[in-house]
Amino acid sequence: MEIFIATANMHKVAEFKAMLEPLGYQIKSLNDLEENIEIEENGQSFEENALIKARYIAKRYHIPAISDDSGLEIDALNKQPGIYSARFLGHDTSYEYKNSQILKMMQDKKDRSCRFVCAIALCYPDGQEYVFQGTIEGNVAKKIEGPNGFGYDPIFYYEPFHTTLANVDPKLKNSVSHRHNALIKLLEHLNETK
Repeated sequence: MEIFIATANMHKVAEFKAMLEPLGYQIKSLNDLEENIEIEENGQSFEENALIKARYIAKRYHIPAISDDSGLEIDALNKQPGIYSARFLGHDTSYEYKNSQILKMMQDKKDRSCRFVCAIALCYPDGQEYVFQGTIEGNVAKKIEGPNGFGYDPIFYYEPFHTTLANVDPKLKNSVSHRHNALIKLLEHLNETK
């Protein structure tokens, strides 16, 4: 079965492929289109933003589409950067800079709890819509650590691994990630409706 993912983010595409292709799904993304599409994410929640993207692709191309919106919520920073995770401190700002700035913002904070949140929307051309949410709980690390992962992974300390998500094998990270936890719910739905 072919599934279209409404993203051009190569890291996200790679994660979805790693999780879905072994189950027999063929993954297509915005990178496979001949036209360049920019979808404005102006929702007020992860769920709304995911729906905006998947809905657009499903209606425009008349195919089932999935989209995820995800980000980091830091409790001591009023759940920032939240839905603005990709645009936090500027859209073109490197994550190395974003991560270092977050560590500075967290210097005096006792509560370092945080979580990655992922909402995956599945939209059909006939108007059916579903949203599946997954999270992973952690703490803001004291330093940037790890060569793997992307985004905020190098500052996301995951207690069961005793290190950051960027400091473990990507397959291990994918087995516990917020995206994985949301994907499990999506797959359960797809298997039920096959």
